[in-house]
Amino acid sequence: MSHAEFVHLHVHSQYSLLDGAIRFDEAFDLAKKYRMDSLALTDHGNMFGAIEFYQTAIKHGIKPIVGCEIYIAPGSRFEKKTAAGGGEGNFHLTLLVKNRTGYFNLIKLISLAHLEGFYYKPRIDKELLSKYHEGLICLSGCLKGEVAQLVGRGEMKKALQTAEEYRKIFDDRRFFIELMKNGVENQALVNERLIEIGRELFIPVVATNDCHYLHREDAQAHEILLC
Repeated sequence: MSHAEFVHLHVHSQYSLLDGAIRFDEAFDLAKKYRMDSLALTDHGNMFGAIEFYQTAIKHGIKPIVGCEIYIAPGSRFEKKTAAGGGEGNFHLTLLVKNRTGYFNLIKLISLAHLEGFYYKPRIDKELLSKYHEGLICLSGCLKGEVAQLVGRGEMKKALQTAEEYRKIFDDRRFFIELMKNGVENQALVNERLIEIGRELFIPVVATNDCHYLHREDAQAHEILLC
């Protein structure tokens, strides 16, 4: 049986505390239904479910891709202050493990995010990312990603500079522009601009879909989690 040409690389399980409603067995059953041979786990700021995810994936005969949607500080992780406009002072970034080195580097990043960078959320900064990037693949993130945020504000020049900065951190070959089609307001317009950035900087794009639950009818349960 042929495999699907698409697999989910941005998935939040029940371990994305109060922001995920996906259980592993159900996720892998659905992945097999759609002929997906791989599935990623990218919970918010933690790897609490990584071992269970890996073991369940092997049981179902699906390749597990361990990752995390990390929080990255706009400046130093040691700066504990509210962002302009009253935000929590972080951007989102998707990291996926490529090999053993990447797995241990991701553990290191998340540990330091909790120990050194915690402010509302466990945050790293680009200094840590530059130090512990080996073995990791980086996707630019959702609408709360740094590049997408700049695009959404119309700051294209700065968005280009930021995308170039991430590309250099990841050796020009492990950074990807992340595109989603989720019906969220402004997503389609941001996607157009992100594609422009990818073309101008020769950065490949990857399709994801920020999954927090499996079925449309689960949306209300997820909303309750967020309350």
